[in-house]
Amino acid sequence: MKFRDILILAGGKNEEHEISIMTSKEVFKILCQLGYKVEILNVDPSTFEKEITKYSFDCCFNALHGTFGEDGQIQKILFNHNIPFTHSGILASYKSFNKNQTKISLKNSKINFLKSFNISKNEINKNKLKEIFDQINDFVIKPVSSGSSYGIVIIKSFYDIEEILNNNYFEKVILNSHEYFMIEKYIKGRELTVSVIEDNENSQAVAVTEIFTKNNFFDYKAKYTPGFSRHKIPASLESSIYENCLYNSKLVHDTIGCKGISRSDYIFDEKLNKLYFLEINNQPGLTPISLVPEQLNYKGISYSEMIEKLIQSAKCRE
Repeated sequence: MKFRDILILAGGKNEEHEISIMTSKEVFKILCQLGYKVEILNVDPSTFEKEITKYSFDCCFNALHGTFGEDGQIQKILFNHNIPFTHSGILASYKSFNKNQTKISLKNSKINFLKSFNISKNEINKNKLKEIFDQINDFVIKPVSSGSSYGIVIIKSFYDIEEILNNNYFEKVILNSHEYFMIEKYIKGRELTVSVIEDNENSQAVAVTEIFTKNNFFDYKAKYTPGFSRHKIPASLESSIYENCLYNSKLVHDTIGCKGISRSDYIFDEKLNKLYFLEINNQPGLTPISLVPEQLNYKGISYSEMIEKLIQSAKCRE
């Protein structure tokens, strides 16, 4: 084994804390079964740089999700301390976690994007939102930097604008947690997702899954509550669309510079026969009901194989 003693980074202090805990428990169980010596560090961003020096280990398995864990911040600390870690490096983490930077990175590709605007939280007011609605009709408001579909709001009418601006949770929690937001054209289409994994630095798109959910879209509740969504793998698509999903996902992964694993999400407009890229997740959930393990299993790759590949590919990445 290249690495023997593993420190799992878990928890964090953001809206994805519980998902990180779920991921870390699964990873801990598998690594123990594989014969690794494993410890878990419950990460507090304010003390992490000091805490990390108290442990003796060969590399970190990054099981964090959300701000600090997958946006380049913790990667920079690990890099500065010359500590090998799993998943993407500093720059790729930043570019993939920030939805605006993702689009900028892919501007020279032929990938389709939905019409979008970037605004600060101070611009989220009735007049501004109505002005945008007049331009593109239905739209989605989402934090520029966030994961697990946290904080996403769908606007389909002027009434929705009034309602969301009077929503105490949106005002007190979401607006207070994020400085910048992306407003993106909303279309009702088929929700698709593709995992990309690496083997010896060679990336490959795994499969296309279609997601069906009881909610308006594949939101936080649908992602992590058993019974709120179902997945069809492989997705029933024309071969050209299916292959386009795979091709685009590998292209996005490689262009941004992701390492280890990623998952790209799409919306497919059947009326226009057009595939739109939504976002890439550089540290997708690895819980028992997560999409990545399901896709890998479909391709005959076990959960333990995936975890071991991530461990053995760990590096100190800039």
